[in-house]
Amino acid sequence: MDSILTVLFATGIVVWIVFLLDALIGFRKLDSLEKEEGLKNGPLLSVIVAARNEERQIRSSITSQLKQTYINVEWILVNDRSNDNTGKFMDELMEMDPRVKVLHLIDLPEGWLGKNHALYRGSLKASGKWLLFTDADVKYEVEAFAKALHYFEKHQLDHLTAAPNLNANNFWLKTFVAFFLFGFSYFKRPWSANNPKSKIGTGIGAFNLVSKAAYEQFGTHEKVKMRPDDDLQLGMQLKKAGFRQRIVTALKLIEVEWYGSLKEAFVGLEKNTFAGLNYRVSMVLFSIFGVFSTHVLPFVTIFSKNKIVALLSLGNIVASAVLYWLIVKKMTRFSPFLFLVFPITALLFIYSIIRASILTFKRGGIVWRGTVYPLSELRDKE
Repeated sequence: MDSILTVLFATGIVVWIVFLLDALIGFRKLDSLEKEEGLKNGPLLSVIVAARNEERQIRSSITSQLKQTYINVEWILVNDRSNDNTGKFMDELMEMDPRVKVLHLIDLPEGWLGKNHALYRGSLKASGKWLLFTDADVKYEVEAFAKALHYFEKHQLDHLTAAPNLNANNFWLKTFVAFFLFGFSYFKRPWSANNPKSKIGTGIGAFNLVSKAAYEQFGTHEKVKMRPDDDLQLGMQLKKAGFRQRIVTALKLIEVEWYGSLKEAFVGLEKNTFAGLNYRVSMVLFSIFGVFSTHVLPFVTIFSKNKIVALLSLGNIVASAVLYWLIVKKMTRFSPFLFLVFPITALLFIYSIIRASILTFKRGGIVWRGTVYPLSELRDKE
């Protein structure tokens, strides 16, 4: 057993060092949108927001957007079959500001996920040169649009996505969010989007800004119509298709409460955890093994009587801590000292993977905003 652990942890240290070097190089090209100048006026920007049962958030989110310093904006608010006051609040916003248009959807065509269809329908009503796809719970500082559009034009982009400040209201939720971003960062390497030679792209639902010409040439949301992770897939496939893309941070300009509680996070991840693993059981098992062996086991084996195993365990912990510190400092406003409960958070994450996978199989698909999408259909669209 000690020989297996020795090989495992020695390999782990090498892998962590590779990840760390990759992140250090990548973050050098990751700009902060806050430092950008603002574009005061220019072509029309169409902001497209799809919402289903978002009565708690929609008014405050759109109100924060209506105050933007960039003036030439229209809003396409799409009410996706809501059965609460979302549609009513949208209509009130339209009455308050003539730049707001509202589209009420009452049905969902076969072969579409609800949000993806709503964003697509919203794009058909958009008249702008640029399309900004954003969520109904995102809040913006007044210069967010102006700075983003200036950056977009300066770098002659087709697609720009921005990492927002993910707000969390309790300790364990913060640790979970930080761990999720940590894992997402080294697994998906989002900074690679800034390398024009790389085919790796990314997208974030809070802020996906794309030129209308590129969006239509790419094939619109029809290209990702059955992906629960539509925001990520839109960015990934745009970059793979050769469109010019960048990711920036906007921690002081854009804010979203990812989930209200740890329980909500578990429920929310039901829809895209299995999708992110390509609906493959082998990937689920590999992910569980990988997270446990690299994020949990070293914290146990550091107490091994075998000095080599103990030292290699320490090496894994230190290397992962440095990478964690780097990512959390760059991508969040959380304290990197959340690493002190790292193995516990890793176990929570493993639980979320197992839970989401079991529920997906048990239900025969995913449940998203009250609609059931069969697994057979989701897999067919892979």
